[in-house]
Amino acid sequence: MSKDHYNTLGISKDASDDEIKKAFRKLAHKYHPDKGGGDEAKFKEINEAYQILSDKQKRAQYDQFGSAFEGAGGGASAGFGGFDFSGFSGGGPGGVKFEFGGDGGGFGDIFGDIFGGGGGEGRRQQQERGNDVSVDVEISLEEAVTDTERDVNLHLSSVCSKCDGSGAELGSNIKSCRTCSGTGQVKKEKRTILGVFAQMEICQDCQGQGEKPEKNCSKCGGDGRTKESRNIKIKIPAGIATGQTIRLSGQGEVGFRPKSGKSVPGDLYLTVHIKPHQIFKRNGDDIIYNLEINFSQAVFGDKIEVQTLQGKIKLKIPAGIQSGKIIKLKDKGLPHLQGRGKGNMFVVIIIKTPEKLSKKQKRLFEELKKEGL
Repeated sequence: MSKDHYNTLGISKDASDDEIKKAFRKLAHKYHPDKGGGDEAKFKEINEAYQILSDKQKRAQYDQFGSAFEGAGGGASAGFGGFDFSGFSGGGPGGVKFEFGGDGGGFGDIFGDIFGGGGGEGRRQQQERGNDVSVDVEISLEEAVTDTERDVNLHLSSVCSKCDGSGAELGSNIKSCRTCSGTGQVKKEKRTILGVFAQMEICQDCQGQGEKPEKNCSKCGGDGRTKESRNIKIKIPAGIATGQTIRLSGQGEVGFRPKSGKSVPGDLYLTVHIKPHQIFKRNGDDIIYNLEINFSQAVFGDKIEVQTLQGKIKLKIPAGIQSGKIIKLKDKGLPHLQGRGKGNMFVVIIIKTPEKLSKKQKRLFEELKKEGL
């Protein structure tokens, strides 16, 4: 059964990020299983909804496909390991400790807002992932008829050519970080009116890696990456529409010290824009074309050469056709994106009234007028 994450959090589909966060915070306090009257099942449901709606990419996928997309790897993971809310409802400052660590399940930033800090593990994982990159590309309507390719030149964080992404100077070893003893995290305590909060934060000495070079690479400064120009060939599928985005997994910027195996590259998002066409108008996968004919062609009919996206064809105009009549050309539209078949082309007949007539044409039309035409 499809889940309504907006209904779970009690918000509208156009809710802002701040409204989503506030709704989640309120419900998380109410239903946390360690509190009196808490509900673990409801708490997991709220957590899952928040993880989808608080992530722009996941939210966009959910809005488009519903909860079906979660089965393809987009879903949120439940769970709240590392959270200890015992004594929360007591509210007293005397010695109560709250542990924030492990898989925060999306709670790091929320309770960081409440208590003045962030979820250490969540922030560390985010830092280990390279940045996503967004690029816009423009193609013609004719190019959208078939698969097409574009060469895109990007200036991205790439693997350092000198240290091969390790961050270490040649001949220098990688050793366990002394500051965090190889864990990548350090524990910090903060005293508030609610008690003492022990919070795990990423180790700034090794940037959460748990290890660091004895001597940093002279080219990248120990980061393991440098800005480089890279040319990427991108395949654009037939039938794509303006505003649709192609996601290329792992084609974004590399993460911190990529050779360590503890970081993953970001993704590349290519948004396609189709240039306005001089004579065709697109309606989904169908094409609309206004064809002007003269009075005699409308009366007697004709065969006219017309342009389609696939080339020129001969179009039969039936005798006595009226202005506004539509002639359908089957399969002369755009291919259905990632599906079988094509759209159609609709030729809209427009009978053109002459603005200037020669003396002979005026005389002929006057005779036709006398005949009731």
